[in-house]
Amino acid sequence: MSEEKMMQASQEMLEEREFSGGRLSPERTRELSRRDENGKLEVVVVTGASAGVGRAVVRRFAQEGAHIGLLARGIDGLEGARKDVEALGGKAIICQTDVADAEAVERAAQKVEAEFGAIDIWINNATTSVFSPIKEMTSDEFKRVTEVTYLGVVYGTQAALKRMLPRDKGTILQVGSALAYRAIPLQSAYCGAKHAIQGFTESLRSELIHDESNVHVTMVHLPAVNTPQFGWNKTRLPRHPQPAPPIYQPEVMAEAIHFAAHNTRREMTVGMPAVVAIYGNKIAPGLGDLYLGKYGYESQMTDEPIDPNRPNNLYEPVAGDHGAHGIFDDRSYTFSPQAWANMNRGWLAKAGAGLLAASALLIGSRSKPEGSCKRRKRA
Repeated sequence: MSEEKMMQASQEMLEEREFSGGRLSPERTRELSRRDENGKLEVVVVTGASAGVGRAVVRRFAQEGAHIGLLARGIDGLEGARKDVEALGGKAIICQTDVADAEAVERAAQKVEAEFGAIDIWINNATTSVFSPIKEMTSDEFKRVTEVTYLGVVYGTQAALKRMLPRDKGTILQVGSALAYRAIPLQSAYCGAKHAIQGFTESLRSELIHDESNVHVTMVHLPAVNTPQFGWNKTRLPRHPQPAPPIYQPEVMAEAIHFAAHNTRREMTVGMPAVVAIYGNKIAPGLGDLYLGKYGYESQMTDEPIDPNRPNNLYEPVAGDHGAHGIFDDRSYTFSPQAWANMNRGWLAKAGAGLLAASALLIGSRSKPEGSCKRRKRA
């Protein structure tokens, strides 16, 4: 499904809320408009909000009228995200921010709270990468990817904790990746940063437990996603970069991230390929090394040649509003059965238990020995 159709579907959901004449169920109304005990709409911060998964996440929260702080570097994408939020019924404030700058992240947090009030959910999503063999990477490139992708999460988390800990409530969500557990070739700096986020988040989680804090931290691990990053990340590959198939649309990720932000899951993994990568690596990491050494290069490139000197976003944003989708719409899935089952595992477990109980009763009734019923006495 194209990005335009995704937006149309979101707007139709908003119209259902506005023009249904009161026919929505109470459950549907609560879903579409999340408020706290004082009636305040959710205040959400999203880093990397201008494009890709971040843009899709912004749209998903806007469907419920959330007030959203939009953090990113590119003003064109930020303006586009603000328009999306307002079209879908939410409110947004633009905070043009490089998350590699801790002071800039803190100023953004202050700006959001001055405009909307206390931040309820902070989503660390901003990232960058370089497609290149390690032997061709520069030290500055490793530094920059680490500063944005890893330290940007650290700085965002610190800004969120500064506000959430005194209130003893709030959710911090780190957008992770299957690559946080199973690294791949040609993206060493990015994989290293995602591994670092995983370790950092586990440390934080333990500290929150020690302090008996009600602040919740969670991490959502994504599979390959159709985002604009493959058109603007710096590359030394001979052909156009691509997410290693199978590929999913960003809206699938946004739905899972929205779910995780409102449920106390420790982690969530989205898409069966991510599950296979993570747990397969736990069982047979050496096999993964061999497989990726043989197939990991070709799977990350299309057949199209590319200019290695194309504009990239490593140090400066690429001009324009790039939206949520990349160029792989015709190859991307709009639904993940695994993600759906993960988000609905509670009632699926109850349904399974009910079927098991019914089956046991049926088997039990059929296994009674013949003649077990008492015969009536003759008169």
